[in-house]
Amino acid sequence: MQTDIVTSWLDLQDKLFVGSWNESLGRYRSPWAFRGLSDSSYALSTTLMRLGGPYDQLERHLLRNFMKYAHRDVVERDSYWHWLSVAQHHGLPTRLMDWTHSPLIAAHFATANTDKYQCDGVVWCINYELCRNLLPEKIRATLDREGANTFTMEMLAGEVKTMAELEQISQTPFLMFVEPPSMDDRIVNQFALFSVMSSATLGLDAWIDSHPELCRKIIILGELKWEIRDKLDQSNITERVLFPGLDGLGDWLRRHYSPKTYQDRQPF
Repeated sequence: MQTDIVTSWLDLQDKLFVGSWNESLGRYRSPWAFRGLSDSSYALSTTLMRLGGPYDQLERHLLRNFMKYAHRDVVERDSYWHWLSVAQHHGLPTRLMDWTHSPLIAAHFATANTDKYQCDGVVWCINYELCRNLLPEKIRATLDREGANTFTMEMLAGEVKTMAELEQISQTPFLMFVEPPSMDDRIVNQFALFSVMSSATLGLDAWIDSHPELCRKIIILGELKWEIRDKLDQSNITERVLFPGLDGLGDWLRRHYSPKTYQDRQPF
């Protein structure tokens, strides 16, 4: 897997937009999905994995109970996958993992936590167009018919009804990318998409080890985070935009007015 260490704001732009030129379209249309983390040592684990215990056995119980108690907010006819995306969006531990089409939004998530400025951040990049070629024929055919590289929830629901069915499609684990429904401004503004592993117990790190040619890792040195953070703020890539509402506004102002010197900041 290619790993790059950025040396400046301009170097970050160059590395984030590598491979975005599409010769057949004559346009800059990136095939990469991006995920930013404040600490480069963090694993690419799902919220379901971080739950611990026999989490793979708890997956169906979590969603079943979410559907039961959230019934008045989501209509009965909505698909399993729509329920799953709503649950993920509202904090339920799931197999889904958040990504974005926007490299600058990923850079935001790599630099938003000022308590981690002593650590290097990271932006993970996965080529979802090439991931598509590794999908089992049964579900890849759906993308072929639509001329798409990622699934919508509706497309996926037409082929796979549940996570249990997904696991039975192939003995070889596979990774796919799914566009969430635009259920609120947060999803829209974050230019979001989800990754889904066919196996609940196989971490994305292990999958990447088997497919290093599909991935890149961009390291943002801790010493560069303040410069990158300030320039993202000036570009209006902030919590106020990505998390519309008073909570996002409060988070943005708290970070924006925090002292630069780590020792000067008081614990909240």
